[in-house]
Amino acid sequence: MSTAPQPVGVRHSILDDLTGLLSGVLVASLGLYLLSTGGVVTGGTAGLSLLISYAVPIPFGVIFVAVNIPFFALGVAKRGWPFILRSLACVVAVSLLGPLHRAVLGEVPIDPLYAALLGNVLAGVGLLILFRHSASLGGFNIVALIAQERLGWRAGYVQMALDGVVVLLSLIVVSPLLVLMSAAGAVALNGIIALNHRPGRYMGY
Repeated sequence: MSTAPQPVGVRHSILDDLTGLLSGVLVASLGLYLLSTGGVVTGGTAGLSLLISYAVPIPFGVIFVAVNIPFFALGVAKRGWPFILRSLACVVAVSLLGPLHRAVLGEVPIDPLYAALLGNVLAGVGLLILFRHSASLGGFNIVALIAQERLGWRAGYVQMALDGVVVLLSLIVVSPLLVLMSAAGAVALNGIIALNHRPGRYMGY
């Protein structure tokens, strides 16, 4: 029987959280910019918001905040106000950074497959950073984290299942080839989360 000491969590300082949350939203928002520029979609409420933005003349940021509101109500009951307030701040930050990326980088022509893969990898890394600082980008992130904490299901796998529904819905507005590329990207995103965000794997809080 092993007598090795169990890992002890280390509380993040305010500076740790600020730099972590800022890094997370910067990386995730850049990933979403690449997805939007490449004309592909991803899963989660970010993907759903992108999907809606392709169909209606409403800015992505406005849609993203609106779509997340019902999930924040769930999060308040299950995760508490500190998590929800951090997540809300991150959602607003990503919504504001989208137009900034577009203003600085412009509409750069980008291969859709490259956009799908790199955009989702960046979004996945950004989400992983946010999760480790007790925040999220709302929506399916909240559902996946609650399922992991309450049921022991890996957040990445839960989110992958939910994301699959969004990617399939994208057939309404994008071509089957772009949907296939988007699906590959969604698998990459959730694979990053499933492999790296496991119960007990990261002890900071």
